[in-house]
Amino acid sequence: MTLQALLFDVDGTLADTERDGHRPAFNAAFREYGLDWVWDAALYGKLLAITGGKERMKYYVETFRPDFRKPADFDDLVTSLHKAKTRHYTSMMAEGNVPMRPGVKRLLGEARAAGIRLAVATTTTPDNVTALLEHSLGAGSTDWFEVIAAGDIVPAKKPAPDIYVWALERMKLAPENCLAFEDSENGIRASRGAGLKTLITINDYTRDHDFSGAAVVLSDLGEPDAPATALSGAWKGQGYVTLESLKALHSR
Repeated sequence: MTLQALLFDVDGTLADTERDGHRPAFNAAFREYGLDWVWDAALYGKLLAITGGKERMKYYVETFRPDFRKPADFDDLVTSLHKAKTRHYTSMMAEGNVPMRPGVKRLLGEARAAGIRLAVATTTTPDNVTALLEHSLGAGSTDWFEVIAAGDIVPAKKPAPDIYVWALERMKLAPENCLAFEDSENGIRASRGAGLKTLITINDYTRDHDFSGAAVVLSDLGEPDAPATALSGAWKGQGYVTLESLKALHSR
């Protein structure tokens, strides 16, 4: 099978957005609504076991705040908080505080030059995806991606494979013609569930996750002057991930 497309998760994969982007944006939304909820870095690491921001807030209340008295319109409150969080996150992205991870921009450029199709498959909202791409890669960069599968377009979020299945259906591609890029256990369960060979780049929150089934697990995509570290899997690259090394990985 020929490699025709690359499908990317967003948070933690394209950029380290979780700790320094989403977490402080959640906290800003909580303050705005007069809530005494504070998610520090350690707590947020535990909350990341739950995919989806609205789902994460509900889990937090159920698990860590049994003292919180839910109002009758609790679901509406969660929806409003999530919208406020997205607004704060978008503002933070506009300030350019969260750059792309090593090698991401370079690899995207190589893929585009070679005519490899690109897509996003993520549980974060479309607004968050746009904010990150436009402010980190430049105006119009959302157009680099043929499909942006994001947010609530499928009812079951990762680790369910639905978001990847949806993206593949829109691209009219078989999973055998694609590679997925993920950073978490929930992510690889989703991508592998959709039949996709998957490359993992870990981050501080996910380095201890179970990446069974990954084609390779790397520290990051690397750059010519800062090679990636292979943590598991058969990696025969040149120290950093290139389109040619991905084609070799895909063919194995």
